[in-house]
Amino acid sequence: MRAVQVTRPGGPEVLETAELPDPEAGPGELLIDVAIAGVNYIDTYQRAGIYRMDTPYVPGMEGVGRVRAVGDGADEFAVGDRVAWSETLGSYAEGVAVPADKAVAVPDGVTDEHAVGALLQGMTAHFLVNDTYPVSADDTVLVHAAAGGVGLLLTQLAAAKGARVIGTVSTAEKEELARAAGAAEVIRYTEIDDLAAEVRKLTDGAGVDVVYDSVGATTFDAGLAGLRRRGMLVLFGASSGPVPPVDPQRLNAAGSLYLTRPKLFDYVAERPELVTKAAAVYQAVADGTLDVRIGGRYPLEQARTAHEDLQARRTTGKLLLTI
Repeated sequence: MRAVQVTRPGGPEVLETAELPDPEAGPGELLIDVAIAGVNYIDTYQRAGIYRMDTPYVPGMEGVGRVRAVGDGADEFAVGDRVAWSETLGSYAEGVAVPADKAVAVPDGVTDEHAVGALLQGMTAHFLVNDTYPVSADDTVLVHAAAGGVGLLLTQLAAAKGARVIGTVSTAEKEELARAAGAAEVIRYTEIDDLAAEVRKLTDGAGVDVVYDSVGATTFDAGLAGLRRRGMLVLFGASSGPVPPVDPQRLNAAGSLYLTRPKLFDYVAERPELVTKAAAVYQAVADGTLDVRIGGRYPLEQARTAHEDLQARRTTGKLLLTI
């Protein structure tokens, strides 16, 4: 089968297309013919060695496709079922073996592209606004990278709850996307000197209730400075680089703030949690609550280009590899 392989940590250039043996469905697994694989920032962290990986390996944690074979004990699914997954390495390939308990059924009303575009990033947005910090209509929310894959979905879900969303973006094009997703205010951080001061200005000095930060190093300090007393900074990514160690006394001095670093897999660790969250996200797509923007489609052989575009912030929405 064709697959993308990483033989050593490094930049996008280490993503190489190779011919590899077909995987097999072991006990409790599904062998799936991959139709589309999702591209996510975690793929770049793994590829670069920020998250240590044993090499060689096939990257990609997420995809959608049809079940080709069912291993012993994987009785929930049958050959021909359309399924999606978001926790199985090896998805940048024509075939992948996925543990059945990590797969979810895709409803007929959801396309393959939307099934991938809404799963990992949609479930991330869902747990951030419902579990990590339950957003309410009384809240003012700051979303960094509001035109990104998670950012657009997060903005839509928070706005649907009645919250006032302030988004940060880098360009006029991205501002339009953030506003279309429901952002009441948008800050182009490339055009201002003091992001925290701008946030304070938009909130009459009070600060926001919660900051959702997937950017990390370049936005972290401004996020803390833009929070209200007892506000929460939710750091769920580091596209600009990791945040240096934080002295907890800073949280005290800034107004008894909360800081958390959640990840999706801790919110879908049990099968019922995964099924419930995936169903909620797919229902939101089907009923129009979530508009999934596909920001780029690349053939499998252009995985390197997809990673380059993602890390250079040349994209908006979800990036896909078509198999």
